[in-house]
Amino acid sequence: MKWVTRSHVHVDRVACPWLISRFVDSDGEFLFVPKSEIERVVDETGAIPFDAPGVELGHHDGKCSFETIVEHFGLTDKALLRLARIVHGADTEDRDADPVSAGLEAIRCRL
Repeated sequence: MKWVTRSHVHVDRVACPWLISRFVDSDGEFLFVPKSEIERVVDETGAIPFDAPGVELGHHDGKCSFETIVEHFGLTDKALLRLARIVHGADTEDRDADPVSAGLEAIRCRL
């Protein structure tokens, strides 16, 4: 299956493909396109959009896309749920979500 998200990688956009390929779709193909091209790519390829404005697998109710994907696919592993908190804190303004969140964001900023 194809998956599509915005180009210009950030924490959530790196973590989500890892999550999808590891726990949802091990053969997934990931497309990174300009935000303005997502709808066209979805229409032309049938790709599943994630971490983009207005899509089902995006930010909702204060949750980042990683958390939304975890919930959508019913993933319940405790370590994965902790990672979801870490990604949430690094990708949103909620840096206190997990003590590791600020460090993950700091690493991303240095790359």
